[in-house]
Amino acid sequence: MSTIRNARFQIGQVVRHRLYPFRGVIFDVDPTFSNTEEWYASIPQDVRPQKDQPYYHLLAENADTEYIAYVSEQNLEPDASDEPLRHPQVPELFEDLREGVFRFRFLQEH
Repeated sequence: MSTIRNARFQIGQVVRHRLYPFRGVIFDVDPTFSNTEEWYASIPQDVRPQKDQPYYHLLAENADTEYIAYVSEQNLEPDASDEPLRHPQVPELFEDLREGVFRFRFLQEH
């Protein structure tokens, strides 16, 4: 019988990777691993995370580029830098950053 775990991080939260130099904002959460086996196998075995934990979809960025990342909970930590995110999709989805957490932007009907 599997155990249901609560996600440590929330949608809109700004986080950084524990091992690699990138950060981003969470826009979706999977309760457990939900990507392809090929993707999972591509992670070096010595740093491959367990599947039975929350995985987060990030609007991510490093020093060179912006992209979408899929990261296990064990490899994330809160980002307290207060540095602005430059990912072009951040203002499309979020607004009003407060204490490291963005609020989802609600679509307004015209």
